[in-house]
Amino acid sequence: MSAKQRILLVEDEEHLLEAIKLNLELEGYKVSTATDGKKALRIFKEERFNLVILDVMLPEIDGFQVAETIRLENSEVPIMFLTAKNTSEDRVTGLKKGADDYLTKPFNLEELILRVNNLVKRSLKGDELKELNSYRIGDKTIYFNSFELKNDDGTITPLTKKETMLLKLLIERRNEAVSREQILETVWNYDVYPSTRTIDNFILTFRKYFEPDQKNPVYFHSIRGVGYKFTDNH
Repeated sequence: MSAKQRILLVEDEEHLLEAIKLNLELEGYKVSTATDGKKALRIFKEERFNLVILDVMLPEIDGFQVAETIRLENSEVPIMFLTAKNTSEDRVTGLKKGADDYLTKPFNLEELILRVNNLVKRSLKGDELKELNSYRIGDKTIYFNSFELKNDDGTITPLTKKETMLLKLLIERRNEAVSREQILETVWNYDVYPSTRTIDNFILTFRKYFEPDQKNPVYFHSIRGVGYKFTDNH
């Protein structure tokens, strides 16, 4: 892994900060650290990062405010919260502030590393996906800008905005499970809280559009207890 992959780690518990930093460096990352929110924002302005790991309870400025400030300047860099708070309300607050992931303390270091690797991989992949205007699945092509699904025989199926947004999210994160929270944040923007059944119905519609056999899907999968996954190897 190249040293270009840099992480900003913000944690006010010194022993935990050192343990995480050491493990991330063993993975080949270059790690900058801060123990309070003000310092974190100062460092963030001076350097470029592939990931920000933020404790929520921080001196000076809390992690939620730090995330909010980072998001005003940078909508791309992945943010992961580390927190002792485990209520769904806190998780929703974190995601609303622009977080990409949320890990509650105490956590397993191996799990942290796995999640970090996924987020960094996504940040590197993000550049190539930003300009995703169309995508082909089987004999159909999705056109994201015009909300259309075009068949090889020339027929066109109009897509709703929500269908297009959900397809784009799943395709950008292809071969990864996408949590319901992430779908809520990206597609519904928390304006409405769709039930799991609502999202399931979207997946059923996608299967109708794309799957040769809807009962044995090869592209669109529901992952029990987690969310949804689009699988494609092209």
